[in-house]
Amino acid sequence: MTGEYEQYEAVVVGAGPGGAAAAATLARNGIETLVLERGVEAGSKNVSGGLIYAEESAPYTIDSLFPDFREEAAERPITSYNIHNVADEKVKSFDITRLHEHDTEWSDAVLRRKMDSWLADRVHEMTSETGGGLLTGVRVNGLLRESGKIVGVTCDELDPIKADFIVAADGVNSELARDAGLMNWDEPDEWFQGVKAVIEMPEDVIAERFDVSPDTGEAHLFSGNLFENVRGGGFLYTNQDSLSIGTVFHLDSLVTEEAEPHELLDNLLTHPLLAQWLNGHYDEVEYSAKLVPDSKKAAHPAPHRGRLALVGDAGGQMQAQGPIIKGMNHAVTAGALAAEAFAEARMRGDPEKAGLLYEKKLKDEGVMDKLRPKQYRTLGRFGETERIADFTDTLLSSPIGRAVLRSGSMESQLERLYSSPFLSSMIPDTKTPYVTLPTVIAEELGTEIEDVNEVEPKSLADRIGDLTYDTDVGNPHIRLRNDSYEASGAAVSACPVSAKDFGGGCYREETVQMNGHEEKIVSLDTQPCVECGTCAVVAETEWEHPRGDKGVEFKQG
Repeated sequence: MTGEYEQYEAVVVGAGPGGAAAAATLARNGIETLVLERGVEAGSKNVSGGLIYAEESAPYTIDSLFPDFREEAAERPITSYNIHNVADEKVKSFDITRLHEHDTEWSDAVLRRKMDSWLADRVHEMTSETGGGLLTGVRVNGLLRESGKIVGVTCDELDPIKADFIVAADGVNSELARDAGLMNWDEPDEWFQGVKAVIEMPEDVIAERFDVSPDTGEAHLFSGNLFENVRGGGFLYTNQDSLSIGTVFHLDSLVTEEAEPHELLDNLLTHPLLAQWLNGHYDEVEYSAKLVPDSKKAAHPAPHRGRLALVGDAGGQMQAQGPIIKGMNHAVTAGALAAEAFAEARMRGDPEKAGLLYEKKLKDEGVMDKLRPKQYRTLGRFGETERIADFTDTLLSSPIGRAVLRSGSMESQLERLYSSPFLSSMIPDTKTPYVTLPTVIAEELGTEIEDVNEVEPKSLADRIGDLTYDTDVGNPHIRLRNDSYEASGAAVSACPVSAKDFGGGCYREETVQMNGHEEKIVSLDTQPCVECGTCAVVAETEWEHPRGDKGVEFKQG
């Protein structure tokens, strides 16, 4: 004990892959480390698409820190990577496995509940040996300060805890990052929203329908006009005995188009292309959602302040550039580098320099160049100017553009272009790569899919009803600051558990009489909340996480 507060050399907040990597590296350096996780179990609050990569160029990979990871915590190796351009029932597909394998030692599909709980068991054992351990059901709600300096963390369930080093691995909605003034929710164009359904499917059926063995698996990406002009796309990943099928869209585009995430997911699930995989075996067991930071804009170049270091989504370290979606591997690298930085600074007798050393390591190891690539900053941004974007869309849709696509050598050229890591890193965030180009490609080069898709997706009410909640009665974690439709109406459609004509979600549109005239307002019920954080960006709210163990609990993740 130190004074009135318990003290540890290091406190790690969040037991996902970034927090696990940080805690394991700290423990291996003999550092007394306490890990705090707000879920009832590690992974119960986490959602991912999700593929985890081991990059050849990375200084740390999850299996280098946890040697049995692939055999015990992952689902299935992903050995084939495909992209499907869609225009109504016409589809043109390309094999872009070469892009998937660029700088890749291996890549596995994972489900977060299984993965994170496995990691947590190892982390608890390792940190217990150095005088710490892992506690679940604890929500860290802010930073402890003395004389204006960060000295620890405050919690809902425990007294404040002091630490010489604090790792914020508490996810995309990090309250520590916001408390430190390092991240905010001000700009919708800095975020993606991911929505996912987990479909149970027997392992032998997956083997037959995808032509895979226990040591192989497939990833499929989808773009074009099946998503109602929203910038983004869909994915399908093969797990051991389930499929992860979902969508990822730019949040500002969802708001502009007033699109409803659950309906866009249904557009994918019911497309004829998916009939070959889903017919007769559609058993949706979990619906989930989360925000995803766009690292090109949101990754903090100096993710630290005082004793605090941000890793993973908390620091905006999510690489989403065209067909490339990588986050968990960067969280692992960042967590280990942050821990390494503290260990080195402590050994030199100057632990306060850990943050600066962590920042330097992120740059020297090439992590920041992956998250904020120079190609995008110099060329991709140029393509996002309104005049250039409009001209590109018009040209691609014109008879000239279509004739070029139909030319003899263009089909093989397109596959090479899709597989280029250089081009992927400079794709502009416009409708062109997500909607216009794939739609025109499918119209000009695609094949009509004649299969009949028999899938009937679950209703939004059923999806919410199937989730597990422990509602914190009397302590709502979201409050509306402004209930006018103008201020907060975007949440009615953008929230993944709300909809304009649905009365059972978080956000609902109402018409009330005010001063002799009708006015549209928004009401809020946090009971079905999946804690994605969407409304914190698109509505005027006061948003925080529920207390430990409270709120939604994901069984798949």
